[in-house]
Amino acid sequence: MRLHELAFWRRSTPSRLTAGTFLGLIAFGALGLHTIPALYVDGVPLGWIDALFTATSAICVTGLIVVDTATHFTRLGQAYLLVLIQLGGLGIITLTSLLILGLGGRLSVRTESVTTSMVPSMSSVAPGLDTSRLVRDVVLFTLGFELLGALLLFGWFLPRFSAADAAWHALFHAVSAFCNAGFSTFSDSLISWQSHAPVLLILMALIVIGGLGFLTLEELAQRWQQRRSTARVRLSLHSKLVFAATAGAIGIGAVLFTVFEWRGVFADLSPLARVLGGTFMSVTARTAGFNAIDYAQASDASNFLTILLMTVGGAPGSTAGGLKITTVVVIGLVAWARMRGATNVSVWARTIPEETVQRAIGVAVFAFTVVAIAIFLLTTTETQEAPGVGFLREVFEVVSAFNTVGLSLGSIGHLETGSRVVITVLMFIGRVGPLAFAAALALRARTHQQSFSYAREDVSIG
Repeated sequence: MRLHELAFWRRSTPSRLTAGTFLGLIAFGALGLHTIPALYVDGVPLGWIDALFTATSAICVTGLIVVDTATHFTRLGQAYLLVLIQLGGLGIITLTSLLILGLGGRLSVRTESVTTSMVPSMSSVAPGLDTSRLVRDVVLFTLGFELLGALLLFGWFLPRFSAADAAWHALFHAVSAFCNAGFSTFSDSLISWQSHAPVLLILMALIVIGGLGFLTLEELAQRWQQRRSTARVRLSLHSKLVFAATAGAIGIGAVLFTVFEWRGVFADLSPLARVLGGTFMSVTARTAGFNAIDYAQASDASNFLTILLMTVGGAPGSTAGGLKITTVVVIGLVAWARMRGATNVSVWARTIPEETVQRAIGVAVFAFTVVAIAIFLLTTTETQEAPGVGFLREVFEVVSAFNTVGLSLGSIGHLETGSRVVITVLMFIGRVGPLAFAAALALRARTHQQSFSYAREDVSIG
């Protein structure tokens, strides 16, 4: 029986199928973490709540942990987490589509619609791209960049470790960085490497490339292949916004973090290492989750800036989380257009469709609502006397979880069971996406449209 002929496949919308497959993968991961003693150094599996938390963090490429990955898991356990991270980064539906193509089949309309839902609005953003080719290139890009990153990291890890250990650390961090997961096989994440420019630069490159989105990477690949052709591939408005906004966010964040922590957590570092540290904080805050400093020792200004960057996130169709940088840019353009009294939202001689504008606003409102509810739940379930608890810390942990970043102020390990469940749900919603999650919960749209509209009546605003 063909995949597209299955009843559940025909009935499911792309958003529901995406949510369902991630739920299934999380359940599979949690089951293994709860039942396989060989994954743990002490041979004692995690309890159900912690297993579910860890599996969700890995599948949703978040990086929040309740136990130390470096010391609590065996090499087999770390490999198990790495597989979950890789599957979550690629997207299980993309892998399914690749399997169909690899067997010589053709993507059905249903499969193609689900696949393109993993790379939002591909047909409208870049109509020249081929879906089947994009699905193949998703895996080729991912494995290629991860392999290159692992080889580069191996050369720098080798002096400190044996060949086998250096190879494992390099592979684990390359996959974790490209997938924007933030898991590390070092107990202090990257704090011991905060002055090691080559390692941090390699990881930053992987994080940024993984956060650009497969649509943008595919466009760049086509442009490179046709570099000598007279018919150049024009970068879409989507990719232009991704590049400009990513560069701007990293640059502004790097300057501010360096200034905020020049005499703070960077005080003992050389001037060059301080600039490098500020840049790394800016890159990792947008969704990667690696930390080269102890964020609990950072200033409130740095932590609040981190919250803002975590909210922005990376590009759509990437391994990154957050609202997505294009969503934030579109909302900013809407505000600018309204202040100028303009009817249309335009940038670089292109008008952004009203449907896209409304979708961006809807995603932002939904995300704000979910985050606000989660913060309220944590403030009501956690006791202020508990270690690592405070309002800024709770906001930080909630925003980090929802935007699948993985940075922490050290509160995660001290959260009550109910709060860990809240964080787990947030990671899932953040990975599936606010818009897809809302659509997955909605009832099936009716086949007929309303043929009338109600009478208009205005309300006062502001």
